[in-house]
Amino acid sequence: MNAVPSPALGRLSRRSLLAAALVAAPTTLAAPTALAAPVPTATRPLLLGTYTSAEGGGTGIGTAAYDTATGAITSGPVITGVENPSYLALHPSGATVYAVAEQDAGAVTAVALAPDGTYEVLGTRPTGGSGPTHLSVHPSGRWLLSANYTSGSVTVHPIAADGSLGERTDLVTHSSPPPGPGQNGPHAHQIVTSPDGGHVLAVDLGTDAVYTYRLDESAGTLTEVSRAALAPGSGPRHLTFHPGGRSAYLACELDNTTVVCAYDPESGTLTPGAGQSTGSETGYPAQLVVTGDGSYAYLANRGPNSLARYAVEDGGAALRLLDTVPAGGDWPRQLALSPDSSLLFTANQRSSTVTAFRIAPDGALTPAGDPLPAPVAVCVLPLA
Repeated sequence: MNAVPSPALGRLSRRSLLAAALVAAPTTLAAPTALAAPVPTATRPLLLGTYTSAEGGGTGIGTAAYDTATGAITSGPVITGVENPSYLALHPSGATVYAVAEQDAGAVTAVALAPDGTYEVLGTRPTGGSGPTHLSVHPSGRWLLSANYTSGSVTVHPIAADGSLGERTDLVTHSSPPPGPGQNGPHAHQIVTSPDGGHVLAVDLGTDAVYTYRLDESAGTLTEVSRAALAPGSGPRHLTFHPGGRSAYLACELDNTTVVCAYDPESGTLTPGAGQSTGSETGYPAQLVVTGDGSYAYLANRGPNSLARYAVEDGGAALRLLDTVPAGGDWPRQLALSPDSSLLFTANQRSSTVTAFRIAPDGALTPAGDPLPAPVAVCVLPLA
């Protein structure tokens, strides 16, 4: 991968890739291209997801950098050649990022991130479904998992040694239980591997269920082993595990609740508890994140545009709502923590901004710097 004329990078470690001196205004560049100048030690990179087909949307995967001390974010060039990259996931090696193509003909794209700061689009594969909204990499680094929202299905693709994707090895459509009233069919919104690596869980907003699968790591196929039923009409959207691996938290979009779930790593069984407050009387919860030490959880709630702070208690088995603060933007679609959990980032879709918050020792959130303009920001991915 050779860089085209642009401020060239020196040799960068993967933890500093794409970061910091991305201080110029966003620029569309042809791949492969250099993304940054040498990176100060206090600066780390961010990747930004968007809709390229939306009015006012971006032109690919955005890049930015944040100051680890202040949280201030500066924008950088754009990784072009990627359509509607509304969700992003990094390979465990740090060498490849994957993006969904959230459109009728769903697809996933692999982009290599070289140590010298160049990038190369490795190719795109169809998911076999429509409207993929989420993807994740299996901890083995050998399989890419994606969730097709519109068609209510989940897909598996093999990952080659160079990070590129092979043809899909499985496609599973959620056909039962029947969708809730007005939910218009299954809508797989997320697919993620449990912390122990033993099971794959798919959250379906349309069927009010979370499906637990076992992944055959030789064949790349999924076999359902358990299914958790949520309250009818709750619309589960996003599942986040506690670091201890025996509890998980669900953001339920349609009934505006947070649900604490017990998780059994041996069987893969998820047992949901009762829905509890999001801190807002009306809203559309998007996602929860949990600090690395497992002490605090944060929820993005669209509509009221707020961030709820929870204390994590009983070793992860309980959440206690502490307070809410303004998200600093309109329609907070996705949250992400910095690798050391000192900063929280929010991708605000309707205001086309990314906001940062410092996290105090007691978990309290304080705005950090000015919001970063980012076209139709729907995902922010900090790189270690």
